[in-house]
Amino acid sequence: MSAAFPWLRPTAALLLCALPAAAQEGDLAEKLFHSGERAYAAQSYKEALETWNQLLQSAPRSEFAPRVLLALARHQVEVEHKPEAALPYLDRLKAEYIKSPWAAEGLLLRGTLLARMARRPADLKDAMAEFHRVIDLFPGHPAEAGAHDGLGQAWRDQGQWGRALQHFIEAYRLRPDGPEAPHALLEAAETLDLLGDLPGCLRLLQRLRTEAPASPLAQEAAWRMAVRVKLRITKPTFHLEGPWPAGKVKWLKTPILLATAASGDLFLFQNDLDHAFRLKDGDLVPMGPAAPGTRALVPTPTDALWLLTRNGLLKEDGASMPLGGLNAVTGARLDRWGTLWVADGKTPALTLFAPDGSSRTLPSPSAAALAPLPTGGVVVASDGDRSLHFLDAEGQPRLAVPYGKDLPAPFRTVIALTSDPLGHVAALVDGGDFGEGVVVYGPDGAVLRQTTLKALGMSGRFTSLALDRAGGVILCDRRNDTLFRLD
Repeated sequence: MSAAFPWLRPTAALLLCALPAAAQEGDLAEKLFHSGERAYAAQSYKEALETWNQLLQSAPRSEFAPRVLLALARHQVEVEHKPEAALPYLDRLKAEYIKSPWAAEGLLLRGTLLARMARRPADLKDAMAEFHRVIDLFPGHPAEAGAHDGLGQAWRDQGQWGRALQHFIEAYRLRPDGPEAPHALLEAAETLDLLGDLPGCLRLLQRLRTEAPASPLAQEAAWRMAVRVKLRITKPTFHLEGPWPAGKVKWLKTPILLATAASGDLFLFQNDLDHAFRLKDGDLVPMGPAAPGTRALVPTPTDALWLLTRNGLLKEDGASMPLGGLNAVTGARLDRWGTLWVADGKTPALTLFAPDGSSRTLPSPSAAALAPLPTGGVVVASDGDRSLHFLDAEGQPRLAVPYGKDLPAPFRTVIALTSDPLGHVAALVDGGDFGEGVVVYGPDGAVLRQTTLKALGMSGRFTSLALDRAGGVILCDRRNDTLFRLD
């Protein structure tokens, strides 16, 4: 053949050399990949990572290379808890292996991490671009449902509830039996409630309980349904259950502040001990160091607790931050972006402290109290104009509710405000013809339940309150060193 077709000789030689080399490289890559898998399953992470990095160096063109990049990125997120360290692996997966089916999950993870690291709604555009790439480049891939779920969350964070609902519903439609379905149903239900469709919200919560009874979110859906039905449909008259937890009387040391943890536990601050505690299963667990002069409790999304004292902000790790001269703090909340909103009774504005330490102010009536809203905004009680002001995530006015609206008589002042994840707001009030009592409002500002403490036969010095996950109200009485529950 070489004599008859001399021009074939170089090509044939190359083929004879290249094919075995490619086969050998593929065989080596497969062995390295599975060796790394074995080590990783045994939690021999160092061995696994070294093996997989060797695969990337020796066989970068292998079909296993994008799988390794995805595995290395997930390791940084799930084991090392360093999402920033995952991004270089995902960037390489996106740049060099965009045609690989593993790129879909890589783009989804990259978008999810970028969304988590965002510090304001405008920062979500890069995350949303990744979710759109998954949908556009990989139609029919399982990651498509997760991308719609991510877009739903992003639009909700920007106050675009109608768009958010469309993506949550699409995430569920694409994979009704997938792991994304319970979350998509829960978020679609919550978005319907934001849009004012309570019946639709309850139907989706019930569907979640029916279709995914073993999901952890089924229990979440159950209490959300029960509280909405209780507070917005049946609206039972308040009655005093008595000391809470049951039978515990005069067991505290001047409780003055209450707050509800992300887990549903109760945080409280005892003034005589200068200390915050978590109340869990009837026992008090100290939280952080002593903090004299605490003015507000700020639960975090990670179930930790920050304290606002007369000297500034005290975090759970002991780190402190000055609050720029705010010395009449009446309330605070930590938003989705890690920004701390602080109300000061002597300042006609809200002060927002970003995670990097910078601050800015938003116009607001002088606040007697403040509570967070699930929309990302806050509700502010202003004794100056005797109104509750509901603000959106940008601090813009959304709704104003006069102190006497839907009540037999107006009150004069708000002693404390609290809220729950469903948008209900409870106020401990005093003065005027109404007197001392408790009023619970819906997300639209309508009065749902109200009572005076006199009508319940209660006497004490009540300084704070919290809404529990059964729709009840917990009150702290500093005079009698006791907590009471209204149901």
